[in-house]
Amino acid sequence: MSGNESYPPPGQPSGPPPPGAHPPPPGQPLPANAAGHPGPGARFAGAPPAQPWAPPPGMLGAAHKPGAMPLRPLGLGDVYDAAFRIIRFNPKSTVGSAVLVAAVAMAIPLLVTGVLTWAVDLSLDDSGEITQTDAVGVLSALGSLGLGAVLQQVGLILVTGMIAHVVAAAAIGRRLSLGEAWGATHGKRWRLIGLTMILGLLALVVVAAYVALWLPVVAYAETWFVVVWGLVSVPLFLCLMFWLWIRVFYLPVPALMLEHLGVFGAIRRGFRLSRRQFWRLFGIALLTLLIAQVASFVLALPISFLGQLVTLAGGSEYAVLGLVGTQALSSVVSAAFVTPFTAAVASLLYLDQRIRKEAYDIDLMTQAGITAS
Repeated sequence: MSGNESYPPPGQPSGPPPPGAHPPPPGQPLPANAAGHPGPGARFAGAPPAQPWAPPPGMLGAAHKPGAMPLRPLGLGDVYDAAFRIIRFNPKSTVGSAVLVAAVAMAIPLLVTGVLTWAVDLSLDDSGEITQTDAVGVLSALGSLGLGAVLQQVGLILVTGMIAHVVAAAAIGRRLSLGEAWGATHGKRWRLIGLTMILGLLALVVVAAYVALWLPVVAYAETWFVVVWGLVSVPLFLCLMFWLWIRVFYLPVPALMLEHLGVFGAIRRGFRLSRRQFWRLFGIALLTLLIAQVASFVLALPISFLGQLVTLAGGSEYAVLGLVGTQALSSVVSAAFVTPFTAAVASLLYLDQRIRKEAYDIDLMTQAGITAS
């Protein structure tokens, strides 16, 4: 098996399928009610039709699971089990990379706000009077927080590309170190950022076009028409956005990272792979998004509560610093779970679609050193 370090073995592989009953020796008559299966394509008089051998439940996964996922079409449980296994056995390349990127990005607003707090007396006066210095300082602190959020998103885009390679390696039983995962993205980092910008621009154009349709309706139509227009157009717009999410936005990133494709080629590739699989992909992607958002809220809640306590204890002069610090820490903690989990699920679904449509499991078995029998 290639790679640096293999995954824990999922179990002892089962042996070959039990052979069917052999026909009697030459010259010996076959009983009329014989139930033996003499071999593929052969039948004897009185014997029932031969049934193809099928492995018992779980046997195929054990026999062809060199890494984090079974090399067959994946169910929902397989996807989530593989995602958590990848995160567990590749913590530095998944959680570590996300935390590193988020922490570096969020250090910028924390540092800027700290300097302003001690240098300009950045405080919130209980009297409600805000001086020009306070206003400039608060805007600078919030602006640095926005800059940190933008840098964090750019960094997490690159982390998503790294995780695609981590998942592909985990499928064949390999672990990629943080340096190997970063090196695997060489030559495609700018394309990945370009892909993200193009998809973001497309989403912005669609939203702007829908808002533009509202302007004449609100300006010239009667109230009843505005209400009817909203009841009809809002659900249709949401359906369009969900359709674009799955068919256009969801699979191009792993396709770009794991295949020799350009930006627009990756978009076309994701569109083809998601064909006739919309509802399945939509269900898993939506459930994954809900899980990620709930987990992010649960993780950020105690941090926000602790930040409020620290702010109350420190007084109004540290209120802005406490607010920025709480937001920065919450963002880092959320990124540590949300980005690895959602990126791993998307990459696993990409592999699953290739297995279903292109028999990619055979290629994965070959890469893992498994001889198909």
